[in-house]
Amino acid sequence: MSLRTSSGFYRQDINRTVWDVPTRYGDLIQIGTGAYGTVCYLVMPFMGTDLGKLMKMERLSEDRVQFLVYQILRGLKYIHSAGIIHRDLKPGNLAVNQDCELKILDFGLARQTDSEMTGYVVTRWYRAPEVILNWMHYSQTVDIWSVGCIMAEMLLGRPLFKGNDHLDQLREIMKITGTPAPDFIMKLQSQDAKNYLRGLLKVPKKDLNTICCKASSEAVSALERMLVLDPEKRVSAAEALELPQFTEFREPEEETEALPYDHSMDNTELLLEQWKRHTFTEILTFQPPITEIKDSKETSL
Repeated sequence: MSLRTSSGFYRQDINRTVWDVPTRYGDLIQIGTGAYGTVCYLVMPFMGTDLGKLMKMERLSEDRVQFLVYQILRGLKYIHSAGIIHRDLKPGNLAVNQDCELKILDFGLARQTDSEMTGYVVTRWYRAPEVILNWMHYSQTVDIWSVGCIMAEMLLGRPLFKGNDHLDQLREIMKITGTPAPDFIMKLQSQDAKNYLRGLLKVPKKDLNTICCKASSEAVSALERMLVLDPEKRVSAAEALELPQFTEFREPEEETEALPYDHSMDNTELLLEQWKRHTFTEILTFQPPITEIKDSKETSL
């Protein structure tokens, strides 16, 4: 049952929750519930698919790979400048529309451990080795490793590192990166990790040209800069954007940076009404880029 309230709004009771919504969003239906609320309408730019589904449907040309990876790196430059690390980049977290425009999804989910992602082992294939084995305090370059894995998969048509468990994943990685050098092993915080790596048979680094034999030299060079075992030697998002691989699509004026993210409210204890007011104020003051307003199409589910 719904009831018209103030001009342009109506009220509807769903699952013992009262909703006051604009009349343009009619016939609300509950989509799902969680620990902190219920979702009944969800409005966002329509993307159509994600990169994982797209790769299953077709083999991507190198031009499209360049454009998609360029957009990922541009997004990462922005969030990294704000001090935010995604931590769980994978094809399913990258939405793509029919114009090959890409958006990064699911921020925050990456904080979960593998034990909290029961049955979702595929996420490990794109994770940096230092995250998989908790080797050290990690930085923004964990996301760059994931980009390298995703880019390689787009070029090859299959995942690059397809481990069955943590150690198998590491073995698959070192078949290509080679076993780590002593200076890297010294940086590790875990003595067990140091002992394990020192006990491994030495494996030389593999030339990625032999694996991505159909890719251009520029594409392979970009992968070589991303898929580096030592996170301190991996290219940053801003540095990666400067690589020759992305010259064709670059729009330097669009490669923006953000102000550092303000964490001060994260652990604040406020009354529910105060949180509602903060959220509402944030929505009212949000100013999307002009291009977004002009080009995006809304869809409701």
